Amino acid sequence: MRRARPGAVPRGTGGSAHARRAAGEERALTSVEAGDDFDDKQQREVVSRTDARAESRVLSKLWHITLSVSGAEAPLPEVRRGLEQLAHDHPFLLTSRYAHDHAEIRYWEEARDLHDAAAVALRLWGEHRSSAKLPPWKIVGLEVIDRETYHQRIAEGYGPPPAAPVGVHPF
Repeated sequence: MRRARPGAVPRGTGGSAHARRAAGEERALTSVEAGDDFDDKQQREVVSRTDARAESRVLSKLWHITLSVSGAEAPLPEVRRGLEQLAHDHPFLLTSRYAHDHAEIRYWEEARDLHDAAAVALRLWGEHRSSAKLPPWKIVGLEVIDRETYHQRIAEGYGPPPAAPVGVHPF
């Protein structure tokens, strides 16, 4: 014996939705009211907080980074190969200059503010040290300037020279 709702067509007896519509037994959709615990005011507050966050979101900007590292002497070919691998791993790297015991890396970083750009720059050497087989040197200098300051310095004839030629070069 099969159990079914009163008036329901048993399964497998040709009682398809198409057959029910043809017989005038169209099912209607109805809306369901929100439960007693639904708080429309709370929902509006969530939407307004989301809108406020979107309005306060600061656009990121470009920062010119100059990272200086130094340490015990290392063979020049190994230093060059490591910096070339770093340039491959970090596509925004502009130029690197190196010697037996120190190197300088310049690149553009996109970040919300100076603090974020500096934090990323300070992690660059350590995070890529093993993958790029970089020397175990320490960061000894960091300069982070915004794009406008960089271009102003270049226009006035002082500051870091433009990062050309791009690539990895000895000092």
